[in-house]
Amino acid sequence: MRRRSLLTTAATTAATAALTAGCGALTGGGSSAKRRGHLTYGVWDVYQVPAMKRVAREFERSRPGVTVDVQLTPNTTTYWTKLRTACTSGTAPDVFWMNGPNFGLYANAGQFLPLETEGADAVFDPSDFPSDLVSLYRWEGTQYGAPKDFDTVALWFNKEIFDKAGVDYPDASWTWQDLINNAQRLTDRRKGVYGIAAPVWAQENYYNSIAQAGGHVISKDRKRSGYSDPRTREGLKLWVDMIHRYHASPTLQQLTDTDTTQMFQSGKLAMAQEASYNVETFWADPEFRAKVDLAPLPKGRRRASILHGLSNVVYARTQQPELARDFVRFLSGKKAALTQARHGPAIPARNGTQKPWADAKPRFSLDVHLDALDYAVPYPISTNTAAWSHKEQQWLSRAWSGDESLDSATRSLTRAMDQLLAQEGKAARS
Repeated sequence: MRRRSLLTTAATTAATAALTAGCGALTGGGSSAKRRGHLTYGVWDVYQVPAMKRVAREFERSRPGVTVDVQLTPNTTTYWTKLRTACTSGTAPDVFWMNGPNFGLYANAGQFLPLETEGADAVFDPSDFPSDLVSLYRWEGTQYGAPKDFDTVALWFNKEIFDKAGVDYPDASWTWQDLINNAQRLTDRRKGVYGIAAPVWAQENYYNSIAQAGGHVISKDRKRSGYSDPRTREGLKLWVDMIHRYHASPTLQQLTDTDTTQMFQSGKLAMAQEASYNVETFWADPEFRAKVDLAPLPKGRRRASILHGLSNVVYARTQQPELARDFVRFLSGKKAALTQARHGPAIPARNGTQKPWADAKPRFSLDVHLDALDYAVPYPISTNTAAWSHKEQQWLSRAWSGDESLDSATRSLTRAMDQLLAQEGKAARS
C-alpha cells in the first residue's frame, strides 16, 4: 500500500494540457437528478477493497435502488494513467480517490464537482476532520475533496537488534543527536547491519526533518521554493551526514538496489522511518511482527511529522451528481469511518474514529501514529507538484550520493523549482 510512488507522469506538462483540454465540457448536473441508480467508485489499494466494499454495501442498504461498483486499479502508476485518460474522455468513475500531490492538477483542470460544507446540502462538516486534511483538498476557496484517511510517520525499530547491541529503545525523549548516536552504535557494517536508512524519500524522511529544523519545502503562497532556507538545508543535512559522516546508513546505491522497507524487514536495519500505511505489511509477517515496534520521530528544533491522506472526490461529468455527493456524504460519516477502521489498513480521517484501527493490532504502539496529529505538518503541494518533486529527486540524489555538495545541489534545485512555480503562476493568470 505504498504511496511514495503516487507522483507519476500524470503531472507532466503534456498531461496538464490533456486534462485541461476537456474543461470546456465539464458540467456538474443539477439538484433535480434522481438519487437512484448505479455509481462507480475508483480505488487503487487492494488491501482496502474489502473495507470499501463493506461501506458500499452499507450505502446500498440505506438507499434502495442504488448500486455501487468498487473498481480497483491495483497498480498506482496505472491508476493515474487510466484516470487521466478517463477524465479527458468523460468516462472516469463517479467517485474516486485523490491524493495531495495530484490534487492541484485535477482541481485546476476542473475535473471535480464542489462539495458543500455548510447548510442543508453539506457533504461533510469540516470540524469533524483534521483541519490540515480539509485544507489540503480545498482549491482557490472551494472544497473539492472529502478527507477519507490519513497517514503520519513514525520511527519503527527492530527490538532484537537493539537488544543485541545493548541500546535502549527509542521513545518520545529522543532528539536528532540521540538518533545519530544510537544509529552509530547499532551499525555493524561487517554484518551488513545499519542503524537507520537515509533514502531520498520525501514523505517518510526529508520532509519531516525539514519541518523539524524549522524549514519549509514551498512558500505558503506556493510561489517560491524553500530550498534556499538554511533551516531547510539543515533538515536535509541530517540524512546526508547519516550516510557520509556517521556511516550509520547504507549508501544511496545500496538503498537504490534494495528498497528500504525490504531492508528493514530482512533485519538489515535497526530503524526506519515509515508511514502508517505500511503497518499492514509489517503485521502480515508473524515472525517480523514480534520483533518490531514504533516510537515518535526524534525531535529537531521542533517535533514534526508529515501529514498526508486521501480524499473522496466527485467527477465533474458524472451522470449522477447528487447521488455521487450522497455517497461521499455517507463515506464521510461515522459509520463508514468505523467500518474502515475495523476492517481496513488505513486510519480513518474522521475525528474520534481512529482508536479501533490502533486497537486492532495491540502488539504495536500504534497510538504513536495517532498522537502525531498533534504536531503534524501538511504535505506540501502546488498545482503541478510532480514536476518540481521530480527535480527534488534529481538534485537531492546528487547530494545523497556525494557527487555534489548539499549547498550546490539545493541552489540548483531552488532555481529549477522557482522556474516551475513561476510557470504555474503564468498558467493560472492566462
